[in-house]
Amino acid sequence: MIHTAHASRFHWGIVGQPVNLIRGEWQVSRMYSVLGRAEPCQFHARRCYDLCREHGIGGFDLGFAFEALARAAVTARDLKEAEGWLTQAQAAASTIDDVEDRQLLEDDLADLRKRMNP
Repeated sequence: MIHTAHASRFHWGIVGQPVNLIRGEWQVSRMYSVLGRAEPCQFHARRCYDLCREHGIGGFDLGFAFEALARAAVTARDLKEAEGWLTQAQAAASTIDDVEDRQLLEDDLADLRKRMNP
């Protein structure tokens, strides 16, 4: 799973646009979260966010960058930090015009909140 996520990110790094790199970093971060590996999860979540900022990409991708940072904080058991990122992710979700895209992010945020408050 991790090797596949890293391979995908590597290949998009060669042929992709910034949005592909952002989504690749999100995917790698998510896989590390699934495995409970906080440090690499945080690294790739931060990279996802930094790429959004560097390339001026907002909306859906920035919302998921915030989601990745929140998930990384939960993985590291830092619920206070996670709450701050969740607030920013929710604000970003409200800027997404496409209903399906907004719902994807809101569903992930709801799932993450359940993980924080079992």
